[in-house]
Formats: sequence, structure tokens, C-alpha cells
Amino acid sequence: MLLKKQTVWLLTMLSLVVVLSVYYITSPEQQKSDLAAVEETAKDKVEKKQANLKTDAADDQKVITSVSGDAEFEELRMKLNDERSKQEEELTLEMAATNLPADDRSKIKDQMDQLRETATKEELLEMMIKTMGYKDALVRAEGEKVKVTVKSNKKPSASEANKIILEVKKEMNEANFVSVAYQPAK
Repeated sequence: MLLKKQTVWLLTMLSLVVVLSVYYITSPEQQKSDLAAVEETAKDKVEKKQANLKTDAADDQKVITSVSGDAEFEELRMKLNDERSKQEEELTLEMAATNLPADDRSKIKDQMDQLRETATKEELLEMMIKTMGYKDALVRAEGEKVKVTVKSNKKPSASEANKIILEVKKEMNEANFVSVAYQPAK
């Protein structure tokens, strides 16, 4: 019995999924990533603040909710990552279409590579800005526009903003418009 290439490929992938599932289930200890730990601590902080505010609200009959800046940055990063994951998934589905010519598949692959490269550059820039003495940084690249939000105890200055802009332009050659916003650290 002669099997088609697609059938063999499908059976291979299914067997790989089964093997990985068994390995995951039987592995002795599940380790959390650092990002998950940061997310949990941020959620814990927010929940504690909300609980404190609700108990205070019983006296004042007023409820005020606030999100700490670090949790806000993490939330924005997670939203950005979710959006990019959705875009990459859509591109993967387009690429999986069997009736696409090779040049269209190549263009889609280039778009996927560009998404990954942009995310990597953003993370690198965030680390570079943090090493410049800032408490936290959030970099969002959208085509030629790059938005940088910096959390700092320092007073915002034009020379510091220029240093950040130069670093962004050095790393992201396609960035024509770079904006830097300061946010006070708590």
C-alpha cells in the first residue's frame, strides 16, 4: 500500500504530538518561566491593592482602582505579543494554502521574519534603555514609527531623549519617526 506524502507527513506530526504530550504529562516537575512569575506577581500586587481599596471604600463609599506602572508595561507587552502571534498565525495559514505560488510564499515568509526581527529589536532596545539608568522601558515599533515610553525618577531632559532616539535609530534602520515619552516611576 503506497501512502501519499501528505498522509505520511500528517501521521508523523500526529505521532510527534502524542510523544510530546506523553513527555509533558510524565515529566517530574513543571517549571514556570520568568515572565509567568512576573505576571503573577504583578497580578498579586494589583489584587492586593484592589482588596485594600475595597476595604477602604466601605468607609468612604468610593472605589478607586489603579494599576501599578510595571503591571501596565507588562500588560502592554503581552497585548503586543498577542497581536503579533495572531498576525504570525494568519500568515502561517496563508502560507499553508496549497495553491500559492513560490514567490507569494516567499513574501509571506519574509513578513513573518520581519515580525520576529522587530520583536527581537524591541526587546534589545528595552534592555539597552534600562542599562542607561532607567527603571523600565517599553518600545513599540509600528512600521516607520517607534514609540518609546520610559519610566524614570529623573527629570525628563531633551539630551536624554536624544540619546534614546539615537540608540533606536541605530538599532532600527527603518525608523523615521521616534517619539520618547517619560513616565514618573513610583
